[in-house]
Amino acid sequence: MAQTSDSGINSKFNSKFILGLLFLCVAAGCAARNSSPGQRAASDGLSQWLVSPQLLAAGKLEILWQNELPIGKKESLEQLFILGNRIYALSDRNYMVSLNREKGNVIFSRFVAQTGFPVLGLGLYTPVLSKIEGAKSNELFSLIGNRLVEINPEFGTERSVKRLLISATCPVARNSSYFYLGGVDRRMHTLRAGDKVQVFEVAAQNDSMITSIIADENFVIFATDAGNVISITPDRPRRLWQFDAGGGIVAPIVRDAESLFVASRDTNIYRINILTGRLVWKYQTEAVLDRAPRITQGVLYQYVRGKGLLAIDKRSGDALWLLAEGVDLLAEANGKAYVITNAGTLAVMDNKRAKQLYSVNFAPVSRYTANVTDSKIYIADKAGRIACIKPVE
Repeated sequence: MAQTSDSGINSKFNSKFILGLLFLCVAAGCAARNSSPGQRAASDGLSQWLVSPQLLAAGKLEILWQNELPIGKKESLEQLFILGNRIYALSDRNYMVSLNREKGNVIFSRFVAQTGFPVLGLGLYTPVLSKIEGAKSNELFSLIGNRLVEINPEFGTERSVKRLLISATCPVARNSSYFYLGGVDRRMHTLRAGDKVQVFEVAAQNDSMITSIIADENFVIFATDAGNVISITPDRPRRLWQFDAGGGIVAPIVRDAESLFVASRDTNIYRINILTGRLVWKYQTEAVLDRAPRITQGVLYQYVRGKGLLAIDKRSGDALWLLAEGVDLLAEANGKAYVITNAGTLAVMDNKRAKQLYSVNFAPVSRYTANVTDSKIYIADKAGRIACIKPVE
């Protein structure tokens, strides 16, 4: 009887001990999931950091925030967009995560389309404040498959969906009254913003394919694969001006105040007056261009295939420097350009002295987005680690 009693006591003790261990494990797991990426990185050494703080400090940079996107282990982060005060991350399964640019906290995360559906661009429309109608909320819009979708930027929910009868060739543009869609039929289709009813369509005289569209309250400009840049009135197909380059226009065309910057497959970069269509300057590169330029306050950055990243004075059109291993601009601050390279580094270029100052190991970084508005640098990897860093000087 005593042996039986001792066995029962031992069995109960073992069961309680195992349950206690399981509870502690579950609690520890919950705590780990609920802790911030910075806290996890601190507890795990530096294994969780996308780029180590010590390495960044040596390059005169600091981490403002880091987060881990809530995507699956078999998912891959594919695209990053900067729109207003948000960062939008899109996975290869069309899972979208919206984060606050300043703090990195998640605003919403949800699937915006079934896996495999193309998501063609992402735009942000900010309504003009009206004293009569009052403030209206911002609106995301995109072409998802054959649908024109308006998205609530606070919750990620669909506000409206319009199924299109034609496929698009470039991201959609809009102003307060209309959406403008470039179709495979080589026409730009104009749809009323309210009910998405088409009001007119227009085409280039040579019937070329539309590659890019920008919209304003006073004009709409579209570019074609034949090298045409055409400005029309926003409410009817009346041409204001036309500029013709020697080769197809690389999307997107880029507006900067009253200038339009265009990269052409004829190897030239053009600066055009956006009101008149007149050429301000052009710069001929040494290769066919296949990417649009990045425009900051004083400098144009252009990737030239096989040659590297080229920096050009925006005002004069004169070359400043060429970095052979340069791929793209990440940000600019205090006359310095922060450039991602094909060597897995961040190169810091002095624009005035036209020389490289130093570089930082960015080997883990495989995703990024160019920021042309301030000094913050947004980097990520395919697994969904995303960080915001900035120069400390």
